[in-house]
Amino acid sequence: MKNLFGQAQFTEHLTLGVKEDFSALAISIFRRQAIQNPVYAAYLGHLKVDEAKVKAIREIPFLPISFFKSHVLKSGEFAETFIFESSGTTCSINSKHYIKYISSYLTNAENNFREGYGDPSGYCFLALLPSYLERGNSSLVAMADHLIKLSQHPLGGFFLYDTAQLHAVLSQLESQGQAAILLGVTYALLDFAEAYPMNLKHTIVMETGGMKGRKTELTRAELHAFLKTNLGVDSIHAEYGMTELQSQAYSKGEGIFRPSSTMKVLLRAADDPCEVWESDENPGKTGAINVIDLANEDSISFIATDDLGRFTGDGGFEVLGRLDNTDMRGCSLLSL
Repeated sequence: MKNLFGQAQFTEHLTLGVKEDFSALAISIFRRQAIQNPVYAAYLGHLKVDEAKVKAIREIPFLPISFFKSHVLKSGEFAETFIFESSGTTCSINSKHYIKYISSYLTNAENNFREGYGDPSGYCFLALLPSYLERGNSSLVAMADHLIKLSQHPLGGFFLYDTAQLHAVLSQLESQGQAAILLGVTYALLDFAEAYPMNLKHTIVMETGGMKGRKTELTRAELHAFLKTNLGVDSIHAEYGMTELQSQAYSKGEGIFRPSSTMKVLLRAADDPCEVWESDENPGKTGAINVIDLANEDSISFIATDDLGRFTGDGGFEVLGRLDNTDMRGCSLLSL
């Protein structure tokens, strides 16, 4: 077990709080980024978009997520304090996200967690993130490390390949009735559940995606059924995040995600990126996922991802898989 990041160096810059209407904030950020982000400004120019005429979030052009692989995306001039980098594969180009204030990212991640799960001090966090941990520049590792520190539980920490120790710690926490969160990359959770079947009564099992070709691909239903059976839990939670985002969405079961207050998910038609739908008007609609991330105020807040999604009709969304001809990455690789 180990921690990686030192105590966050919080600055006077605070993470953007959603104190106004989300749409109004999004439009305000769009207008600024349309001017201060050179890459986005060029993209809007190519599309012949007049930013002053954009009045609704559905009218905002979303930048393809692939631009994080080929361009430096910054809104304004600043010296980054950290660069998050995607895992990628041996034959792919990794995405890079230039972070102005690492403290702002950590604060926003903490707030997003509190919205869904309450005070981090109420849990012991156990992070099983081997492939991410070895890279050292993962946003997921930074978030997990921050939550571990906030928890201050003496048994919390990272487990690289020492699954026997993880099993021992989980057994001890269960015997004490201690609430815990086992946050793991998918293939590592499968390996652990196969090697150490347990009956967890006080532990939330949360998968983050990431099969990496390590195992035969499973559907989400098959994966969750296996983990529930072998770990003795009623539901499998999940986290939806990525290198290119600073906000997260969480699922408490059945693969239905709830965006945090700094995040909004829209869908676009696969054959027409200009046709965009909002969840409250289109229950059951399926399309490619667009994300508005207000916390990305210093990079780009409007991202057209390569994920396919479906609105669940109650403010949530499901991730159905990947668009064709896109790179396989560490998050959201499961198909239904």
